Amino acid sequence: MSDNANEQFIRSAYQVAEVQDLPGWIDCFTEEGTFTDMSIGVTYRGKDVAQPVAAYAKAFPDMHRELYDVYVQGDIVIVELSLNGTHNGPLETATGTIAPTGKTVKVPCCDVFRVRDGKIESFNCYPSGTVMFAQLGILNNLDAATGK
Repeated sequence: MSDNANEQFIRSAYQVAEVQDLPGWIDCFTEEGTFTDMSIGVTYRGKDVAQPVAAYAKAFPDMHRELYDVYVQGDIVIVELSLNGTHNGPLETATGTIAPTGKTVKVPCCDVFRVRDGKIESFNCYPSGTVMFAQLGILNNLDAATGK
């Protein structure tokens, strides 16, 4: 695929995530495709690639991804963006569940995609967890936030 086609495909994949179309999101990936949340070091495969989208949709029902810059070199697409929303639902984290705070976040993120034959072969997501926790007001008190 051309650079332009890969960029347009990734932009459309973000739109699928934006409307929380989980089957559509899964279909954006190759059969062996992976989604790695680099902030927690977890890789999702198969139908599980929808788990992070579902978790963020539950925690931030108004989640919006604001794309700033998109860089394309062949089958590699890099996107600078922010994850924006209001924390009105439980947020599942590696340290436990964070109860809704009602606070709004604008979390910087960088996503790196490898596209093969019009589908995502790998997606490495680098959200800034420390910025998100600071914006939620829990950075200095994670144990209290997760009830531990």
